[in-house]
Amino acid sequence: MKVSIAIDGPAAAGKSTVAKIVAKKLHITYIDTGAMYRAYTYYCLEHGIDCQDEAACCAVIDEVNIELLPGDKVLCNGEDVSEAIRTPYVSSQVSYIASYKDIRLALVEKQREMAGRKSVIMDGRDIGTYVLPNADVKIYQIASVETRAIRRYDENISKGIDCTLEEVLEDVRKRDYIDSHRDFAPLKAAPDSVLLDTSYLTVDQVVDAIIEIVEEKMGKEVLTLNG
Repeated sequence: MKVSIAIDGPAAAGKSTVAKIVAKKLHITYIDTGAMYRAYTYYCLEHGIDCQDEAACCAVIDEVNIELLPGDKVLCNGEDVSEAIRTPYVSSQVSYIASYKDIRLALVEKQREMAGRKSVIMDGRDIGTYVLPNADVKIYQIASVETRAIRRYDENISKGIDCTLEEVLEDVRKRDYIDSHRDFAPLKAAPDSVLLDTSYLTVDQVVDAIIEIVEEKMGKEVLTLNG
């Protein structure tokens, strides 16, 4: 039995954290779409390309090769960028890259190809509305902007990333605006998605809620998936 699960929502809503855990519990593949856009952003920054220059960023599509490997490893043209793409340096620019239609089309093609081969859980901004419009289960995960900023700040500090809560809050608000106002495939809930507010839930509670939603949609046998 093959299943596809789409989790959408704004920046720092905890999508990736819970998606990874759900993937392990259901024995399916987690596809970190955000990491792909971050890797592309990293490439542009490292090559002196202005991330707000759409033409310049799209001009290097054929030069960027992104691979997602087990263990949350992300390669960009063979370089392990797993940690580098999580820095504020990249976070502050990734929404610009993710808003460009040609880049999205190129990366979405790769994402759909991966989803076509196996059972997957995929998170992002437009998974249920655009990338996997026929996903078996669609969840729109939200949390207050303050809660999301605190979560991202704590995550950064735990990783040794120097930042202030005020900086993170500003970045989250900026990303919300850019993601929801971009012309192509903007952030929004799919009409058939289940809304999940995680503002006052622990990670384990969110995971349990998602698995319950999946079971309601797909049946208990979903727990026997092997991807």
